Amino acid sequence: MKTTNKLVSIFSQVDDPRRDLTKLHKLNDILLIGIISVICGADSWNEMELYAQEKEDFLRTFLELPNGIPSHDTLNRVF
Repeated sequence: MKTTNKLVSIFSQVDDPRRDLTKLHKLNDILLIGIISVICGADSWNEMELYAQEKEDFLRTFLELPNGIPSHDTLNRVF
């Protein structure tokens, strides 16, 4: 199993505390974008969003991203 698939599997097990009405993005997508972008040097919510936008094609190889890239505000609320 690829490392990315293992990470997706692990983060899919995290309970999502958000209310159903406010969920546009999958929690594991948000968590993985946050972790990967920080590892790659992002140090703000805006930089995390920008990284994800620039790497969207790559991220879609292992993330679903049903509503596109989460905004910096969404990343901030989750983390």
